[in-house]
Amino acid sequence: MRKISILARAGARTTIRMVVLAGCSVLAGCATESAILGSGTTTVVSDTSHLTQSGFLSDYARLKPTAWGEGVECWRDPNLDAARYDKILVSRILVSLKASKAPQTIDPKDLNTLTDYFHHDLVKALQPQMRVVDKAGPGVVVMRVALTDLVPTTVTDSLAGTLIPYAFVAEAGSGVATGRPAGSTPYMGETGMEMQFRDGGSGKVLAECRDTEIGRKYAVDVNTSAVGAAQTWANGYLSSFQAWTYAKDAFDKWSQLVAKRIALLRGAQP
Repeated sequence: MRKISILARAGARTTIRMVVLAGCSVLAGCATESAILGSGTTTVVSDTSHLTQSGFLSDYARLKPTAWGEGVECWRDPNLDAARYDKILVSRILVSLKASKAPQTIDPKDLNTLTDYFHHDLVKALQPQMRVVDKAGPGVVVMRVALTDLVPTTVTDSLAGTLIPYAFVAEAGSGVATGRPAGSTPYMGETGMEMQFRDGGSGKVLAECRDTEIGRKYAVDVNTSAVGAAQTWANGYLSSFQAWTYAKDAFDKWSQLVAKRIALLRGAQP
C-alpha cells in the first residue's frame, strides 16, 4: 500500500508540474518548484457551519463576520486603541481533536510539529509589525490561540478516489452536494481556530476571533491568472495526499490575515 501511495503521489506531482508549467509558459515562466506551486493558502476555505465553541473564548454571542477575514468571525473592544501596543506575546498554542465515533490515532509528535509550525508562522508574520516578546506587561498584547476540532486528511480515502477512473468528477461535486465547501470531499482535513487578544498588563480581553478552515482537493480560483488558477488546483490536489498539509495552509492564511489586520488597526503599512 505504501508503495502504491508513493507512486500515486509521484505521478500526481509529475502531472501537476506539467499543467502549471504550461500555464507559466503562457506568461513569464517559473524558475523553481516553489515558484511553480506558489502559496497553499487558497487550498483551504472557511466553513461557517463548522465554527467551534470550545469555551476558550469569553463570549461567542458577540462574534460577527468580518469584511476582511474571508469568513473569520471577530469582536473587538470598541474603545481599543491599538496604537498603544507596540509589543506582542504569542502564547503556547492549545489543541483539541474533533470528537468522532471512530477512534482517531494521531502521533503526538505531529501535534507538536503543527503547533510549532503555527507559532513560528505567527511570529514571522507579526515581527514586521510589532516586537515579539516572551513576557507580558504594559504595552504588550497577549495572543492566545486554540486549535479546535482538528481533523487530519484521510490519505487512504484520497488515494482510493484517485485510483478510480473518472472518480474525480463525482468527488469534485461532492462538497456542495453534502453541504461542504465546493471542491472539498468528506475525507478532507479541517481545523478550527479560536484566538483571543488580552492586555498584557491588566489581562483585559481586547478582541476575540474564530474560524474553521476546510481543505479543498479540487480548489479552483477563477479570479486569478491562468498560472494562479493552476497553482491553486495543484496545491489542493497534492495536499490531499498528506495528512496535515491543509492545516498548515490554514495556519499560513490566518497568520497573514492577523498580521495585516493588526497593522491596519495600529495605523501602520501592512
